[in-house]
Amino acid sequence: MEQHLRDLARLRRVRDRIDREYAQPLDVEALARGVNMSAGHLSRQFRRAYGESPYSYLMTRRIERAMALLRRGEFSVTEVCFAVGCSSLGTFSSRFTELVGVSPSVYRRQVARATAGVPPCVAKQVTRPIRNREARAPEPRLA
Repeated sequence: MEQHLRDLARLRRVRDRIDREYAQPLDVEALARGVNMSAGHLSRQFRRAYGESPYSYLMTRRIERAMALLRRGEFSVTEVCFAVGCSSLGTFSSRFTELVGVSPSVYRRQVARATAGVPPCVAKQVTRPIRNREARAPEPRLA
């Protein structure tokens, strides 16, 4: 039990580091070294604790931040990609589309219209990404 609590504390440190340093070049090896775990053990334990891999969690944070920057409308998609720590526009666009359901450029156009006049704190909550596979299926309608 004591080891389990120590592992949970280390996993929280990893998650907190990802939240703080999402724009930095992070990889599972570096995260694992930071808490004296092997990369494989960290990945397994992180997935068990949080339901997704450390890489997936990192990309979700990056996409959330990208969504906020795109909502502001001040930066191009390419500038946003690099600002959130992604080094490949293709990977960024693919992951963004996977999580949000539309490409970054389409999102930027849609959200500008949909959130006009809405306070940023409300827009952030309403537009938070939900993985497509996690979205609820519509309830069947009885005729």
